[in-house]
Amino acid sequence: MATLIGERGSQASWRDYLELTKPKVVVLMLITSLVGMFLATRAGVPWTVLVFGNLGIACCAGAAAAVNHVVDRRIDAVMARTHKRPLAEGRVSPTAALTFALLLALSGQVLLLAFTNPLTAWLTLASLLGYAVIYTGFLKRATPQNIVIGGFAGAAPPLLGWVAATGHVSAEPLLLVLIIFAWTPPHFWALAIHRKEEYAKADIPMLPVTHGEHYTKVHILLYTFALLAVSMLPFVIHMSGLLYLACALLLGLRFLQWAWVLYRGTQPHAAIKTFKYSIYYLFLLFIALLVDHYLLLNL
Repeated sequence: MATLIGERGSQASWRDYLELTKPKVVVLMLITSLVGMFLATRAGVPWTVLVFGNLGIACCAGAAAAVNHVVDRRIDAVMARTHKRPLAEGRVSPTAALTFALLLALSGQVLLLAFTNPLTAWLTLASLLGYAVIYTGFLKRATPQNIVIGGFAGAAPPLLGWVAATGHVSAEPLLLVLIIFAWTPPHFWALAIHRKEEYAKADIPMLPVTHGEHYTKVHILLYTFALLAVSMLPFVIHMSGLLYLACALLLGLRFLQWAWVLYRGTQPHAAIKTFKYSIYYLFLLFIALLVDHYLLLNL
């Protein structure tokens, strides 16, 4: 892509458009999607589904992220974490960003319909609309439970990967969705505590802003207990073996330790440290699921 002109007359590079897709978030989503694909079958995933299925999911996720940039551009401009984003600084215009999002969404849908199955395409579209329209456009500004209710959209990738490989929905991928759903509130509320003043300045009703830090810390602790319990379920239903169980226990107890440290307030910057650990937690948990899956296949 060549350069385009933003609304303030500055030139937008391809890096600005890449930033619109929130690539780090998309990569984490694709990891869970890949794991969903590999867990779904013992015979291996066809390379066309593996490559183009994940590319389609990534395009739709990037489209949702670009819409998020457009809707949140005024909020982003007043927050230290986001004030240098392309729309907040005017390097990309809202019209150009929405056009880019539409092209990504259409490309993603075409890839999913051509190389996977209609159910995957429909579920991916529902996830895109859930994040870009329901969460970003309404819930984020309407309720302090925004991240809980909107969490289902972000939890969809392992289900999408599973359905792309099999063509149907079953209990196992829904359990993976439940794990990410339980993970989302402690992950995001830890960041919200760290950025509390910025959310208040932007008039976003995040839980620490509306109910205070102590209330939020209690809920982070409760959700982390719930996450630990939910993460045991793949072993309980014989979806995984002892390796996964050991990893889930160790990772979950460490997450619980960070949630307790945050609750007690015994370490400086505990909120952002908890947030960062939560990212490693989800990545390592799904890698453990994948390794355990292939270990069981070889026994």
